[in-house]
Amino acid sequence: MRRKIVAGNWKMNLDKVSSQQLIRDIEDRKSDAEIELMVFPPFVFIDGVADEAKQVRVGAQDFYFENQGAFTGEVSVGQLKSVGASIALIGHSERRELFGETNVVLKKKVDAALASAFDFIFCCGEPLNIRKTGREFDYVKVQLEESLFHLTPEQMSNTIIAYEPIWAIGTGETATSQQAEDMHAAIRSWISEKYDSNVAEKVAILYGGSCKPDNAKELFACKNVDGGLIGGAALKADDFIAIANSF
Repeated sequence: MRRKIVAGNWKMNLDKVSSQQLIRDIEDRKSDAEIELMVFPPFVFIDGVADEAKQVRVGAQDFYFENQGAFTGEVSVGQLKSVGASIALIGHSERRELFGETNVVLKKKVDAALASAFDFIFCCGEPLNIRKTGREFDYVKVQLEESLFHLTPEQMSNTIIAYEPIWAIGTGETATSQQAEDMHAAIRSWISEKYDSNVAEKVAILYGGSCKPDNAKELFACKNVDGGLIGGAALKADDFIAIANSF
């Protein structure tokens, strides 16, 4: 059975006190041991959040691919591990769009994580102009091919992928559960073609497009949707747990 994962990306929100209170509230409400919960606070709060986390895994929203050096403002995998992070996001749509991260750069981050035995969620997805021209499947497949498909079968089996329909996040557009399932199924089929069906069936694929308590149950009922990468709804413990309970 594939892993069931609900991950909360807190983005550039909260402060020290509210971030620690949020993780405590999430811990108090978590009940289903089969659902993996993860939170991704801003760098400066990871230490404090990790100290409070017992059942919830704490990760980072990004990192740099070098171990150390003259890279002002950047954070390495080793530094993240030292403050309690055990996983990170790679290639979030905002990192790609706002900070120009390319598939080549993201491949370096994937390799850096693997070299340090650091888990990651690899994000992929298409913007609105790509979706409107019907090129979404080709676009996402290239993201996987150029940043992820050099992994060994064992490495791929342990990978988590998050599909983000960028066009449906904060645009007024809405992705249907069928649109989500279609892309998730395509991603799994590409993994099967590159590796085999056994590897493809082990990969957890999360949905990262405005998943909320009122649509999570329908999304999670899709055959190839194994959970969610949650944005705004992850900032409220009740909403975050409601999404997890939607399984």
